[in-house]
Amino acid sequence: MTAPIETAAIDQLFNAAHTYRAWTDSAVDESLLRELYETMRWAPTSMNSNPARFVFVRSPEGKERLCRHVDAKNVEPTMTAACCVIVAEDLEFFELMDQLVPEIDVRPILREKRDTAREHGQRNTIMQGAYLILAARALGLDAGPMQGFDNGSLDADFFPDGRWKSEFLVNLGYGAEGGFRPRGPRLSFDESCRVE
Repeated sequence: MTAPIETAAIDQLFNAAHTYRAWTDSAVDESLLRELYETMRWAPTSMNSNPARFVFVRSPEGKERLCRHVDAKNVEPTMTAACCVIVAEDLEFFELMDQLVPEIDVRPILREKRDTAREHGQRNTIMQGAYLILAARALGLDAGPMQGFDNGSLDADFFPDGRWKSEFLVNLGYGAEGGFRPRGPRLSFDESCRVE
């Protein structure tokens, strides 16, 4: 993997991509959601921990249930998107690491150091959620990540055993024409970077 991807692909992932809030009525099949996961799951996480869990909410009943927990301004975008993904952290992610990192048993360490495990899990879950967005764009989907929801009530409803904890939501589908706000400015290299 030494050759850069073409400009059109970079544009699809970054330069021309937007956060969508309005959607067409085109559905997203489960087969595409499976392809989406198969694509993003190969992106790196620290210690190959893979702590993120994804709940793909597509049914009208599931979306009605989900929308009881989202802020009023996010109800319509969530209801009209083909799918809304709950990006969650498995708080016991380390229990599966024997199959992900069989050469080192890190489970006893992370069981004992719960604060370290939580910090590690949250950081890598959010990273995996970002990979999900990029993989969705790579597969021709549009994405609308959002935070405006009640984590506590959502988690009590969707994850009553307390093992998974929501981090953020991502609406997925095919964006409607003009279904995004004008792009906001970004910081320049010199404002946000240092080279040492």
